[in-house]
Order: sequence, then C-alpha cells, then structure tokens
Amino acid sequence: MTDARPGIGRVTAAIVAVAAMLPYLTLKLFWLAGHYVGVGDPALMGDPAMIGLNAMTFGMNAVGLLPALAFTMRWGMRLPAWLVLLPLWVGSGLLSVVVVSAPVVLAASGLEALSGGPIEPWVYAMVYGGFVGQGVGLLAAFVLYARDRWPAVFTTRLSLAFPSPSAPLQRVIAWGAFPVAVALGVIMLVGVIGADPYLAVQDLLRGALAIAAAFALVELVRRRGDGPFWRPLALLWLGSAVLFSWGLYAMVLSAAGGPVSAGEGGLERFVALFGMLTGLVMGMCGAFLLTERSAARSGVHDVEALQQPLEGDDRERDRRTADQGHR
Repeated sequence: MTDARPGIGRVTAAIVAVAAMLPYLTLKLFWLAGHYVGVGDPALMGDPAMIGLNAMTFGMNAVGLLPALAFTMRWGMRLPAWLVLLPLWVGSGLLSVVVVSAPVVLAASGLEALSGGPIEPWVYAMVYGGFVGQGVGLLAAFVLYARDRWPAVFTTRLSLAFPSPSAPLQRVIAWGAFPVAVALGVIMLVGVIGADPYLAVQDLLRGALAIAAAFALVELVRRRGDGPFWRPLALLWLGSAVLFSWGLYAMVLSAAGGPVSAGEGGLERFVALFGMLTGLVMGMCGAFLLTERSAARSGVHDVEALQQPLEGDDRERDRRTADQGHR
C-alpha cells in the first residue's frame, strides 16, 4: 500500500461519478422538500411510503460520495478496508445491472422506454443517465484504487498456497450456497419470458451473475487451477452483490407497502429473501478468504522486508571485516 498521489485515471473516474450523482441528489432534495418537479401525480410522492423510499435512496447515493472522494485523495488509501469495500460492494450490485440494462433497453426501444407513468420522461433520462455515469465512474475508480492498494489481488494466481484456518467452513458455505444460487439464477432467467423489456434485461443479468458467482466461489475455495485470482473474485463480487443488494431493495419495497410494492407476488418475495441471504453469505465467505489470503501475503512481505535490511547490514559488515583482514 502506498500514499502516492492518485493517478489521473482514478481521479477522472471519481469526478465523473460525483458529477453524475449531483443531479439525482438535487432532485431527491426537491421531492423530500415537497417540490415535486417532474412528477405528474404529486399525490403519489406525498405517500408516506414514497417519502421513506426517497429518503432511503437519497441516503444511499450520499453514502456513495465518500468512496468517490476517497479515491481522489491520499488519505483514501489509509481508510479501513471495510469502509471502502462494503458500500462499494452494495453499490456495485445495484449499479452494475443498471449500467448494462439501461443502454440496452434504450437502444432497443428508443425514447419510448422513457415514456409512461407519473414521472416525466426527462426525469427518467436524468436519473438513469446519472446511474450509468455513476456506475461506470465508481467501478472504474474502484478498480484503479484496488490495483494500487491491493496489487497482489491482480498479480497472484488462483492456486496460491496460504494458511487458512477457516478453509473447511469456507468449503461448506461454498457448496451449500451453490445449489441455492444456481436455483435463484434459473428462476430469474425463466422470469425473462414475457417480462417487460427493461425487467427482462435486468433479470437476465442478475440470473447469469448469480450462477456465475456460485461457480466462482467454489473455484476460489478449492484453489485449483493456474489462472489469475482476480477473475473468479470479480464474478463472486458482482454476483453476490447483485443477489444481496437487489434482494434487500425488493424486501424494503415489500415492507414499505403502498404503491411501491404493488404487483409483487409470492415468488418474487421468495426470490428476493433468499437472494439477499445467499448473497450475504457468499459475500462473507469471500471476505474471510480475502482476509486470510491478504494476512498471509502481508506476513511474507513483512518477513522479507525485515530480512533484507538485516542481511544487507551483515553483508556490509562481513565485507568490511574481510577487507580489513586482507590488509
């Protein structure tokens, strides 16, 4: 880890993310203050459930400002790892799906995808355009930040040997989560049939990532293969985050009641609940694995760092003694 000045790429990506957040945060402030700009049905926004949802989504985006700012500053490299990874994990689960699905639906349906409902089309364009910019900026800045702070993640092989006291538990969790995550993914993929285009693309991505994460977690805990470590880790990160964050979001909507939970059936709530729990368990298993792997490598580096100066001193002292003896 280094406190060197962040590179121009990381700073630029973080600035893009912050700039994309500001219009959304401003709009939410207007709505929370009772100024329902861009809303054709003010009564809808006055519903207590909608007020709570707007407050929650405003808070979620405001939290995203912290890692975005940290990516542009030297002090960001000294933040506790969990303070960076946890909000990025949840945020990447939500935003990664929107980053892919929104442009695909817009390209397929054109401007008609922005029409309909009580919200003006320009609001949809601003909100989802902001989500895309925020997602691309945050994810790009985070990858560059992680490469600088934890370079071993990107350079080591999957088969790297390291002591892991929790390895048996990790295998139990991985194999236990595997059938559940695959089943949830299949249900999401089946739900694509006959669904609204936007929801169909989202379900397709979520289902594919859930299944990919199940295989990735098993591959990580087995530690077999000579491929790079970061590939299955990235699939586990995105897949578990998608399951948890979208499941949590759906459960919040269901608990809020009112117009935001209209149209939800028993199967959707079942998938959301088990998705949230499965994603959380898979994410925690990955966190244990990363912690032990990082601790093992840090120990090796610390020993090498201590040995090299000492060996250098010994070599210089031995050389001086030998030279003096020859004289």
